[in-house]
Amino acid sequence: MTDRTAARATAAWPRLRVDDWADTRDTLHMWTQIVGKVRLAHAPLVNHWWQVTLYVSARGLTTSAVPYRDGAFDVEFDFVDHRLVLRRDSTGTRHVPLEPMSVARFHTETMRALDELGVEAPIQGHPNEVEPAIPFAEDDRHASYDPGAAQLFWRQLLQAQRVMGEFRSHFVGKVSPVHFFWGAMDLACTRFSGRPAPPHRGGAPNCGDWVMVEGYSRELSSCGFWPGGGEEGAFYAYAYPEPEGFADHPVRPDEAYYSAQNGQFLLPYEAVRTSPDPDGALMAFLQDTYAAAAEHGRWARASLEDDPGRWDARR
Repeated sequence: MTDRTAARATAAWPRLRVDDWADTRDTLHMWTQIVGKVRLAHAPLVNHWWQVTLYVSARGLTTSAVPYRDGAFDVEFDFVDHRLVLRRDSTGTRHVPLEPMSVARFHTETMRALDELGVEAPIQGHPNEVEPAIPFAEDDRHASYDPGAAQLFWRQLLQAQRVMGEFRSHFVGKVSPVHFFWGAMDLACTRFSGRPAPPHRGGAPNCGDWVMVEGYSRELSSCGFWPGGGEEGAFYAYAYPEPEGFADHPVRPDEAYYSAQNGQFLLPYEAVRTSPDPDGALMAFLQDTYAAAAEHGRWARASLEDDPGRWDARR
């Protein structure tokens, strides 16, 4: 990698200190829960709750097309023009500005926009996986929105999704999309061995244990990005159930470590951002933590992995 290429790669990974946008992050977390629950209200169940997630888009975060009656609608956080865009196939488009406002007001305006589009959206009225779980309609505590920080966060997600998508392409077994779970506000991708897992004990705040039982019903290796660890967020990786020897497996880069408190490997985002080769540093972390799960868990790797470039010569 030339010095110019390295500089360009590093510049693509934005700096965003958690302390500089914590209030905006917490407000945005609640907003994404509201939109995610709208998708949940209408999308049919897909294993491990994959139907509830949001996806990184070319403008922000989107529900993608949600089935509704004999048509569809979608909702997108546009972090370029800073507006929530709600579209229905038959009744047009509505917008809610993304600006400093309470969760209660965002909830009211989003529900009003959906009503104007003719979309009924009976959602659970409080957030999950957080404590305290203030009802959306009563939440005046979270009311911050820094447009610059929201856009930088989206650009963090763009970079993380790009590398995680490349990592995903090497696996031909059951694997999730790279998707955004609004419960914990993290971008995740999960590989599965094909074997069942013991029932999960649950324990997430304001979230039924049965939700975690479904989410962790199969043996897995999961990785992702969470905007809450380290000074600028953190990448993580864990296995369920965690096989013996997993925590002691060598993992690159040097800044990666196993957190016994969290039961997962962690890699500070800033370690990736400041690396001469950010993509390579993150890919090494993803590959090594997966290997820790697959090798110590005795996965049938030969049947689960393949070269994503196997047809390149014919294309």
